[in-house]
Amino acid sequence: MGTNEITGLDPRSNRPIRLTAEDGVITRIEEANVNTDLYLSAGFVDLQVNGYAGYDVNSTHISVETMAGLVRAMLAQGVTSFAPTLISAPEQAICCALRAITEARKNDPKVAACVPFVHLEGPHISSLDGYRGAHPAEAIRPPSIAEFERWQDAGNGLVGMVTLSPHFDQSSEYISALVKRGVHVAIGHTHATPEQIGAAVDAGASLSTHLCNGIPLQIPRHRIAIWRQLADDRLSASFIADGHHLPGDVLTVMLRAKGVARSLLVSDSVALAGMPPGVYTTPVGGRVESRQDGRLCLFGSELLAGSIASLPQCIARTVQLTGIPLHDALAMATENPGRWMAGRGRIALGARADVVRFRWTGEIAIEDVWLAGERIDTHQS
Repeated sequence: MGTNEITGLDPRSNRPIRLTAEDGVITRIEEANVNTDLYLSAGFVDLQVNGYAGYDVNSTHISVETMAGLVRAMLAQGVTSFAPTLISAPEQAICCALRAITEARKNDPKVAACVPFVHLEGPHISSLDGYRGAHPAEAIRPPSIAEFERWQDAGNGLVGMVTLSPHFDQSSEYISALVKRGVHVAIGHTHATPEQIGAAVDAGASLSTHLCNGIPLQIPRHRIAIWRQLADDRLSASFIADGHHLPGDVLTVMLRAKGVARSLLVSDSVALAGMPPGVYTTPVGGRVESRQDGRLCLFGSELLAGSIASLPQCIARTVQLTGIPLHDALAMATENPGRWMAGRGRIALGARADVVRFRWTGEIAIEDVWLAGERIDTHQS
């Protein structure tokens, strides 16, 4: 891999720094005497990616080529680590997708480098309207250790995160079993009671998936899953900050309650992200409408069907909507989610040299990307 020197502005100090990367690892960080308007960040980390630029991990036709194309699209957005996210589906479909992603990791070094695990969002979520979002009701079912083991057999142990609703009787046992296997468990799409949420956290759940989304438009004021998740400091929370999933004042309150250190940004992007507006039929949501204003809805309704924003757009929207500093928004898209990916997303000695340089004008314009110290051509087809 050799040695590379990378210079740019530290977003926290606005002063130029120089990184030295040797054999894919950061070996030196120092001040630099250079004139630049490019900011430097760790590569972005996204725990929830259903697809992007036409590449769909929930398609019945997912292939090695699908994953290779998706990784190229992610790298072009500065995302150097991400979790392909499979939604609720029949077991056969889940296993088929896991086999395809596993095969892609074996055949493409960049896929292997960018995709450390797969995130299963469902199928053990609420079946109730509103709570389940765009997940198909017929695919929702109680958690099963036996089924989980079949997923791992199909994917050679690739499932690293599972989002579920802990309203099922066997939820605590299931969560504990997964955590003992080194799998992260998140709470989402849930109508569970505060007590059931507490039991899930006691069993080892550590994250709330897109908190304050995956719920009906009308809910009780007090005894709902949101407040217990927000109040429990053992839970971190991910947020979709695309300007549609959460209004600015709601996102501001959520971040103040959780604190930056326990907050993560996810894109929740689907394959239509980066595609022209229009009406489409997709595996995620069926018939959906991608609107000019950047909102993706189930056709004929206002119910969101995922996000068509990129993670850099979510970083920018977070700054715009809440007024927090850029460096805090970046932390929520790098080192914070990186804790669920074995410490990725850091500018630190000994860290993998995943680095992004970008221009900041209130929006992020990616200039350069390095993956494990290798400069990536983000303009390749």
